[in-house]
Amino acid sequence: MKKLWKHLVVALALALSATAADWRPALPGWRYEFPRDHHLHPDFKTEWWYFTGRLTDEKGGVFGYQLTFFRQGLRPPGSRGGTTSRFVVDDLKFAHFAISDVRRQQFHFQQKLDRGVFGEAGFSSTTDRLAWIGDWSLDLTPDGSFTLQAKDGATALQLHLESTKPFAIHGENGASQKAEGPGHASHYFSATRLVTGGTLTLDGKTLSVRGESWLDREWASNQLTANQVGWNWFSLQCDDGTELMLYQMRTKDGGLDPNSSGTFIARDGTTQHLSREDYQLTPTKFWTSKASQARYPIAWQFTVPKLNIQCNITTPLESQELVLNPIAYWEGLVDLQGTHEGTTIHGHGYMELTGYAGVLVGLAEEK
Repeated sequence: MKKLWKHLVVALALALSATAADWRPALPGWRYEFPRDHHLHPDFKTEWWYFTGRLTDEKGGVFGYQLTFFRQGLRPPGSRGGTTSRFVVDDLKFAHFAISDVRRQQFHFQQKLDRGVFGEAGFSSTTDRLAWIGDWSLDLTPDGSFTLQAKDGATALQLHLESTKPFAIHGENGASQKAEGPGHASHYFSATRLVTGGTLTLDGKTLSVRGESWLDREWASNQLTANQVGWNWFSLQCDDGTELMLYQMRTKDGGLDPNSSGTFIARDGTTQHLSREDYQLTPTKFWTSKASQARYPIAWQFTVPKLNIQCNITTPLESQELVLNPIAYWEGLVDLQGTHEGTTIHGHGYMELTGYAGVLVGLAEEK
């Protein structure tokens, strides 16, 4: 693992040596097309296919999962070509796989990292195999649904996911702004309600599971600034058929970037953009990691006054930190309960907390 991370740090250093001007910026005006935008966007520096979800087995056991494929550009579009060596690659491929076992209060996570020199890892612009790294893969089926698979020792996941709502486009005019200035943004959409079924294998025992998942699809070149230290991100699925995506960009002075925002998705799939002033998130409980010493806010109160939403976010498993030195972040299953328009609601989702255990690598501009 140490050798893999040595290669990762070197690769990220090479990626950072190319200036933002060498890559295509995420600017307003992007017109999303499907299935085109399920595939890779090689002119942009960074992108990911981010699946999270809540699953249950036939005995009522509850599990969370994350399977994410990342692409980090190494050679900008203008510098490609001029070599026949397969060892000179355009991007780095890596992926994160995590399982949260609520009943046993256990968290399993793993990472894979590869340059894909011999095709063992990669991304497709035309075929149904969207992303893969070894035996971890994401495929798009002819009917527009997805299949996921990953295996790490005695832990394995095989899922089929079908979207029941239109894809939710985040931000305004095709761009999700993360900081002030042109290009400090991403192109960002989500499948907010994916009916999910398949198998989960733990300790060699295979379980039939069903549940709901969420896909975050995002690509950018220079979305963060040197003044930003991390973010708090939430994907929430409510039992009244609505969903919420919220993020807070945190700054070095302890404040929140004004470009923090979110999206409310109605039952019929229509979306409403939320500015930073439209919602409030207040931490109510913290957890300190023994591995990284990071102190994470793992429970929150949140309100959206204009939508008459008041809810509490909690987690059924405090220890959901992926410790991948030199990077560590908290990413895990959460529950919610509260009211919407005066009616009681419950739900579940995922929360991601970054920058609490150290600086982000490869996403912010250098000064």
